[in-house]
Amino acid sequence: MASIRDIQRRIKSVRSTKKITRAMEMVAAAKMRKAVEAVLRTRTYANLSWLTVLNLSQSNNHNGENIHPLLARRDKTDKVAVILIASNRGLCGGFNSAVISKAHNSVVKYRQEATADFILFGRKGEAAHRHYGYNIAAEFPKSDAAESIADVTPIARLIIDDYLAGKYGKVLVAYTDFISASKQMPRVKQILPVDIKAQDESLGIVGADTRVGVTKEFLEKKEGRYLADEKFEYEYTFEPSPREVLDQMIPRLIEVQLYQAFLESNASEHSARMAAMHQANEAAKTMIDELTLFYNKARQASITAEIAEISAGANALK
Repeated sequence: MASIRDIQRRIKSVRSTKKITRAMEMVAAAKMRKAVEAVLRTRTYANLSWLTVLNLSQSNNHNGENIHPLLARRDKTDKVAVILIASNRGLCGGFNSAVISKAHNSVVKYRQEATADFILFGRKGEAAHRHYGYNIAAEFPKSDAAESIADVTPIARLIIDDYLAGKYGKVLVAYTDFISASKQMPRVKQILPVDIKAQDESLGIVGADTRVGVTKEFLEKKEGRYLADEKFEYEYTFEPSPREVLDQMIPRLIEVQLYQAFLESNASEHSARMAAMHQANEAAKTMIDELTLFYNKARQASITAEIAEISAGANALK
């Protein structure tokens, strides 16, 4: 059994750690509240803006004319770009490993016909290269607080330029969707090309949750009143011309989707860190109780031994 002094030293160390984890839990909780407020303020706009892009894509397909290159479908995919939104720091449980694993599983289907480049937004995303060997095409600095949409503008410009240049056939964004303070879900969403009819649910408009983007079921329900008329098609009027309007409009809407994914990931990160620090705090409390019990047992054994020695010495004198 360890000595009393060693146990005392261990208890002191765990108590110091407990103070740190408690402080980190409170800081993460404060940051999470601000991040959740930012998420809730922009979700409706993000959903409606993506619905606008999808309707434009549907109109483009109905007419059979490519009104804009970002709305045109591509038959062959030579290379896939994945924008991976991770954290800058650890101590947030399985937050980073979950989103990296989700991104890996989503691009596995392209292994035989295309390669994948990762664009990192957050330093911990480097694990995608270490664990799976993916090529890191670019890395952008990520701030701890989402200040404005300008944080994601450089990424949006890069992927749009590379997509138009033919470097990538698909562009995906992997992020963690904020469901609640106790639940965060890693997701992969296809940003380019804009396609509501993607076959793979994990690469299209994914899931039943419409926090970022809309589902196929949502669009079908919205358009249900038009199904009786088989000849119904969306029709848009552009001034001065479709290309000039969409050149300004679609990149902005894609930026909104990336920014919303950033906000969702930011809120999820702080929630995961708060939960991890709470668990660490509880574990430290349990460890202190166990060490205190060991300390009392060791102290009692030491006192008993001293009493026995004194009694033996007294008997020897007699």
